[in-house]
Amino acid sequence: MNKLLPALALAAAPLLFAFNPGAPVQKPKASPAATVSYDKDGLKIEVNYSRPFKKGRVIFGGLVPFDQVWRTGANEAATFGTNKELTIGGKKLPAGKYTLWTIPHKDTWEVIFNKKMYPWGVGNDGAASREADADAVSVTVPVEVLPASMEQFTISMSDAKVPTLVMAWDNMQVSVPLK
Repeated sequence: MNKLLPALALAAAPLLFAFNPGAPVQKPKASPAATVSYDKDGLKIEVNYSRPFKKGRVIFGGLVPFDQVWRTGANEAATFGTNKELTIGGKKLPAGKYTLWTIPHKDTWEVIFNKKMYPWGVGNDGAASREADADAVSVTVPVEVLPASMEQFTISMSDAKVPTLVMAWDNMQVSVPLK
Protein backbone atom coordinates (compact mmCIF):
# COMPACT_ATOMS: atom_id res chain seq x y z
CA MET A 1 0.00 0.00 0.00
CA ASN A 2 2.86 2.37 0.80
CA LYS A 3 4.26 1.90 -2.74
CA LEU A 4 0.84 2.18 -4.40
CA LEU A 5 0.00 5.71 -3.17
CA PRO A 6 3.08 7.43 -4.68
CA ALA A 7 2.50 5.59 -7.96
CA LEU A 8 -1.15 6.75 -8.05
CA ALA A 9 -0.10 10.31 -7.23
CA LEU A 10 2.39 10.29 -10.10
CA ALA A 11 -0.22 8.92 -12.49
CA ALA A 12 -2.83 11.50 -11.43
CA ALA A 13 -0.52 14.55 -11.53
CA PRO A 14 -0.79 15.15 -15.29
CA LEU A 15 -4.59 15.11 -15.02
CA LEU A 16 -4.47 17.94 -12.48
CA PHE A 17 -2.48 20.11 -14.87
CA ALA A 18 -4.55 19.15 -17.93
CA PHE A 19 -7.76 20.54 -16.44
CA ASN A 20 -7.20 24.06 -15.16
CA PRO A 21 -10.43 25.97 -14.60
CA GLY A 22 -8.43 29.19 -14.19
CA ALA A 23 -6.82 28.92 -17.63
CA PRO A 24 -8.01 31.44 -20.22
CA VAL A 25 -10.59 30.10 -22.66
CA GLN A 26 -9.64 30.43 -26.33
CA LYS A 27 -12.45 32.38 -27.97
CA PRO A 28 -12.90 32.30 -31.74
CA LYS A 29 -11.51 35.36 -33.54
CA ALA A 30 -14.02 38.10 -34.26
CA SER A 31 -12.83 37.95 -37.88
CA PRO A 32 -11.80 34.33 -38.55
CA ALA A 33 -9.09 33.49 -41.07
CA ALA A 34 -10.07 31.87 -44.37
CA THR A 35 -8.32 30.46 -47.43
CA VAL A 36 -9.73 30.35 -50.95
CA SER A 37 -8.06 28.00 -53.42
CA TYR A 38 -8.41 27.63 -57.17
CA ASP A 39 -6.76 24.77 -59.09
CA LYS A 40 -7.69 24.19 -62.73
CA ASP A 41 -5.76 23.53 -65.95
CA GLY A 42 -2.42 24.00 -64.17
CA LEU A 43 -3.36 27.39 -62.69
CA LYS A 44 -3.20 27.52 -58.90
CA ILE A 45 -4.40 30.55 -56.95
CA GLU A 46 -4.60 30.91 -53.18
CA VAL A 47 -6.07 33.83 -51.24
CA ASN A 48 -5.63 34.13 -47.46
CA TYR A 49 -7.67 36.73 -45.60
CA SER A 50 -9.78 37.37 -42.50
CA ARG A 51 -13.59 37.55 -42.61
CA PRO A 52 -15.13 40.37 -40.53
CA PHE A 53 -18.86 40.47 -39.80
CA LYS A 54 -21.30 43.32 -40.47
CA LYS A 55 -22.91 43.15 -36.99
CA GLY A 56 -25.48 45.83 -37.81
CA ARG A 57 -22.83 48.38 -38.79
CA VAL A 58 -22.69 50.59 -41.87
CA ILE A 59 -19.83 48.98 -43.81
CA PHE A 60 -18.98 50.95 -46.96
CA GLY A 61 -18.90 54.66 -46.31
CA GLY A 62 -18.75 53.85 -42.56
CA LEU A 63 -16.49 51.15 -41.10
CA VAL A 64 -14.69 50.98 -44.46
CA PRO A 65 -14.52 54.60 -45.68
CA PHE A 66 -15.00 55.33 -49.36
CA ASP A 67 -11.97 56.54 -51.32
CA GLN A 68 -9.41 55.16 -48.83
CA VAL A 69 -7.14 52.11 -48.98
CA TRP A 70 -8.66 49.09 -47.20
CA ARG A 71 -6.70 46.01 -46.18
CA THR A 72 -9.46 43.89 -47.75
CA GLY A 73 -10.66 41.99 -44.72
CA ALA A 74 -9.38 42.29 -41.18
CA ASN A 75 -6.30 41.48 -39.09
CA GLU A 76 -3.30 40.57 -41.27
CA ALA A 77 -3.07 41.94 -44.80
CA ALA A 78 -4.85 39.66 -47.29
CA THR A 79 -2.51 37.70 -49.58
CA PHE A 80 -2.94 36.49 -53.16
CA GLY A 81 -0.67 33.87 -54.71
CA THR A 82 -0.51 32.52 -58.24
CA ASN A 83 1.79 29.96 -59.84
CA LYS A 84 1.36 31.46 -63.34
CA GLU A 85 1.43 34.92 -64.86
CA LEU A 86 -2.04 36.48 -65.05
CA THR A 87 -3.50 39.31 -67.09
CA ILE A 88 -5.70 41.57 -64.98
CA GLY A 89 -7.39 44.51 -66.66
CA GLY A 90 -4.91 44.25 -69.54
CA LYS A 91 -1.92 44.36 -67.16
CA LYS A 92 0.51 41.49 -66.53
CA LEU A 93 0.84 40.13 -62.99
CA PRO A 94 3.86 37.78 -62.74
CA ALA A 95 3.59 34.49 -60.87
CA GLY A 96 4.23 35.05 -57.16
CA LYS A 97 2.72 36.13 -53.87
CA TYR A 98 1.18 39.55 -53.31
CA THR A 99 -0.79 41.45 -50.71
CA LEU A 100 -4.32 42.33 -51.82
CA TRP A 101 -5.65 45.84 -51.19
CA THR A 102 -8.75 47.68 -52.32
CA ILE A 103 -9.99 51.25 -52.49
CA PRO A 104 -13.79 51.09 -52.38
CA HIS A 105 -15.66 53.92 -54.09
CA LYS A 106 -19.45 54.18 -54.37
CA ASP A 107 -19.63 52.81 -57.93
CA THR A 108 -16.20 51.21 -58.48
CA TRP A 109 -13.37 49.61 -56.53
CA GLU A 110 -9.67 49.78 -57.22
CA VAL A 111 -8.20 46.32 -56.65
CA ILE A 112 -4.45 46.38 -55.98
CA PHE A 113 -1.90 43.57 -56.03
CA ASN A 114 1.15 44.75 -54.05
CA LYS A 115 4.62 43.12 -54.13
CA LYS A 116 5.41 43.75 -50.46
CA MET A 117 4.37 41.42 -47.62
CA TYR A 118 3.09 43.26 -44.55
CA PRO A 119 2.84 41.60 -41.12
CA TRP A 120 -0.40 43.42 -40.31
CA GLY A 121 -3.00 45.19 -42.41
CA VAL A 122 -2.85 48.54 -40.63
CA GLY A 123 -0.31 50.62 -38.75
CA ASN A 124 -0.60 51.95 -35.21
CA ASP A 125 -2.53 54.94 -36.55
CA GLY A 126 -5.19 52.66 -38.09
CA ALA A 127 -4.20 53.55 -41.67
CA ALA A 128 -3.61 50.77 -44.21
CA SER A 129 0.02 49.59 -44.35
CA ARG A 130 0.21 49.47 -48.16
CA GLU A 131 3.05 51.30 -49.88
CA ALA A 132 1.89 52.43 -53.35
CA ASP A 133 5.37 52.25 -54.88
CA ALA A 134 5.27 48.46 -54.39
CA ASP A 135 2.04 48.02 -56.39
CA ALA A 136 2.42 45.41 -59.14
CA VAL A 137 -1.04 45.81 -60.72
CA SER A 138 -4.01 48.04 -59.98
CA VAL A 139 -7.34 47.68 -61.77
CA THR A 140 -10.70 49.46 -61.41
CA VAL A 141 -13.82 47.28 -61.47
CA PRO A 142 -17.53 48.17 -61.22
CA VAL A 143 -19.58 47.54 -58.08
CA GLU A 144 -22.55 45.20 -58.29
CA VAL A 145 -25.27 45.99 -55.75
CA LEU A 146 -26.46 42.77 -54.11
CA PRO A 147 -30.19 42.13 -53.64
CA ALA A 148 -29.61 41.07 -50.02
CA SER A 149 -27.02 42.12 -47.46
CA MET A 150 -24.11 39.74 -46.89
CA GLU A 151 -23.28 39.46 -43.15
CA GLN A 152 -19.67 38.28 -43.47
CA PHE A 153 -16.97 39.51 -45.85
CA THR A 154 -16.32 36.79 -48.42
CA ILE A 155 -13.71 36.25 -51.12
CA SER A 156 -14.38 33.49 -53.62
CA MET A 157 -13.30 32.31 -57.05
CA SER A 158 -15.83 31.79 -59.82
CA ASP A 159 -15.11 30.18 -63.15
CA ALA A 160 -17.62 31.43 -65.71
CA LYS A 161 -15.56 32.13 -68.85
CA VAL A 162 -12.29 32.88 -67.04
CA PRO A 163 -11.20 32.51 -63.41
CA THR A 164 -12.68 35.46 -61.51
CA LEU A 165 -11.82 36.80 -58.07
CA VAL A 166 -15.06 37.83 -56.33
CA MET A 167 -15.25 39.96 -53.16
CA ALA A 168 -18.57 40.62 -51.43
CA TRP A 169 -19.78 42.19 -48.19
CA ASP A 170 -22.88 44.02 -47.06
CA ASN A 171 -24.66 45.02 -50.27
CA MET A 172 -21.57 45.31 -52.53
CA GLN A 173 -19.79 42.82 -54.75
CA VAL A 174 -16.90 43.24 -57.17
CA SER A 175 -15.51 40.75 -59.68
CA VAL A 176 -11.98 40.74 -61.10
CA PRO A 177 -11.45 38.55 -64.19
CA LEU A 178 -8.05 36.81 -64.18
CA LYS A 179 -6.81 35.71 -67.61
